[in-house]
Amino acid sequence: MRWALVKVSLAVTAMVVVAFAVPLGLVIREMARDRAFAGAEREAAAVAPALSITTDREQLERVVASAGSDAGMAVHLPASGGETAGADIGRQRATDEDIAAVRRMGRASTAEVPGGSTLLQPVAIGSGEIAVVEVYVPESEVTNGVGTAWAVLAGVGAALIVGSVAVADRLGVRMVRPAQRLVEGAHELGEGKLGARVPEEGPTELRLAAVAFNSMADQVVQLLANERELAADLSHRLRTPLTVLRLNAASLGDGPAADQTRAAVEQLEREVDTIIRTARDAKPQTAAAGPGAGCDAAEVVRERMAFWSALAEDEGRKWRVAGADRPVRIPVARADLAAALDALLGNVFRHTPEGTAFAVDVHNGEDAVIVLVSDAGPGIPDPEAAMARGRGSGSDGSTGLGLDIVRRLAESTGGDVRIGSSVLGGTEVRIWLQLDGRAAPVRRGHRGAVRRRRQPRLVPTFNRSRSLP
Repeated sequence: MRWALVKVSLAVTAMVVVAFAVPLGLVIREMARDRAFAGAEREAAAVAPALSITTDREQLERVVASAGSDAGMAVHLPASGGETAGADIGRQRATDEDIAAVRRMGRASTAEVPGGSTLLQPVAIGSGEIAVVEVYVPESEVTNGVGTAWAVLAGVGAALIVGSVAVADRLGVRMVRPAQRLVEGAHELGEGKLGARVPEEGPTELRLAAVAFNSMADQVVQLLANERELAADLSHRLRTPLTVLRLNAASLGDGPAADQTRAAVEQLEREVDTIIRTARDAKPQTAAAGPGAGCDAAEVVRERMAFWSALAEDEGRKWRVAGADRPVRIPVARADLAAALDALLGNVFRHTPEGTAFAVDVHNGEDAVIVLVSDAGPGIPDPEAAMARGRGSGSDGSTGLGLDIVRRLAESTGGDVRIGSSVLGGTEVRIWLQLDGRAAPVRRGHRGAVRRRRQPRLVPTFNRSRSLP
């Protein structure tokens, strides 16, 4: 916008300068010419009284000399007696034809000669005949002061152009700066800086835009606060049924199933407490994980597979886990990875028939860790729709947030999630966890997956025939 205003101002001012300077320069040139010939007419008029009194050559020469223009003035007298040509006083520059034409017409005229022009002025003498006074006007007198005037006009025009450009630039800065602040505020708000606001200054339109942006930011903060309060309230309501479940689980006695039920109730209580604390926190955690943060992915996989194995045995499902026999550090919180695995394994049990096999593989690479959860079920007909938050599979009990939880977990490390076909014949969900935490450029695939431009070098660290007891 700033440069557009400068260009418009430059073009308009240049056209105005040209429109006024060129005609003014031509007028000045014409005025200089008129001034030079007016001087020549005055010189010719100074000789006219003497011609009306006498035609004596000596007297006329003294008159011409006294006028101080003997070098540039000539007097052409008419022929007398038997002479065929008149007497000439001074140097003749005009042609005989021009002189004869002026004598015949009886009015003044100008003629072009080498080095300038001449003024031919007819004067009646005592005998009633016509004499012609010729006054030479050099070209330097015709153009005297024209060059200076043109230079002054050019300087004034340049000053006007520079001044208009400077004023337009200042106006452009006054308009562009509020717009830049509005853009910066939008970027900051998009990055999660909820305190970003824009100064309400500048032109009226941009000032109104700043007011609207600040109002929108305030509403966003209020909506997020209301959402946190709602999440905290809903989570707090779960405490009563959780208390009943904990009491009932305590009365189950001993045994693997009772222990697993009590462990699940305790974990659910911890998750609810975490949700309440997070929702009540007015400052969301946006800082990156520091050195040493994260968890052992292999340990979390073994723990969650041990939890789901009891249900798998009840439903007659074959399962296996691979790559979890050695530590695999990832920059992800233990609870977040466990929630993501539970969401994927819960989908396997919820959306595949009983007896369907499933597997979890862990691949440890130099700069990334990949966790594969695959099954032998019917597959996902529309992976892209399944990745959309809140859409789900359309079946009962599906909220569509499970895969979104997994996606946000992977993207928090700079990774992604990809859905495809597994070697078991069903669905394979691939969780890509970036170890260095740098987000690589991504692009959407035709199968609803997010694909990277660069594939890391993976080092297999598993035995596919191994499974948990």
